[in-house]
Amino acid sequence: MTSKLSHAISKVVLGCLALYFIYLFSNVISVVNRRYISISDGTYISNVKENQELFRLAKRLTKQCNTKECKVQSILYYVTNIPYKINNFSAHSPQQTIQKNFGDCDDKSNLLISLLHELNIESYFILVPKHIFVIVYLPKIKNKKALYINNKPYYILESTAKNSPIGFPLHYSLDNIKAIVDPFKNKKLDIKTIKYK
Repeated sequence: MTSKLSHAISKVVLGCLALYFIYLFSNVISVVNRRYISISDGTYISNVKENQELFRLAKRLTKQCNTKECKVQSILYYVTNIPYKINNFSAHSPQQTIQKNFGDCDDKSNLLISLLHELNIESYFILVPKHIFVIVYLPKIKNKKALYINNKPYYILESTAKNSPIGFPLHYSLDNIKAIVDPFKNKKLDIKTIKYK
């Protein structure tokens, strides 16, 4: 009788451990799906954030603005004035970039797009070889070139160039664009047409 009871308890314990392992494994898969995107020359890891601290900062940076263009430029000036310094480890979170007061293209782009997202400004990451930058949807700006993705104008925001304006020049061929990513959904955009004009 004792042997049958201990055998039954062992089966229950093993069953619980198996279920726990499946639970942990599904959580790992979920994290990978939310943070990692495979591209031809490696893997992009998202480190964007949404929180009240970033929301308050975005509001403070744009409190004098009445237009979306002004808001984007104010946030871009803030981020570009954080010193550029290569980070040889994984990408900083937006808060780490602010606290450390330095970052590379990953770090500063994560901060930039997180602040834009807090204001519901449509923006995406563009992944090119060894670099990442942000694009933002704005109505046509006179005398500025844009990336037209599916016939909508998106202006380049270069987070690593101090005091850079909206509509930074594209220094890559369109063939060098490995992916355009919505980091908050961790999905590549479905691109039917893309032009730089």
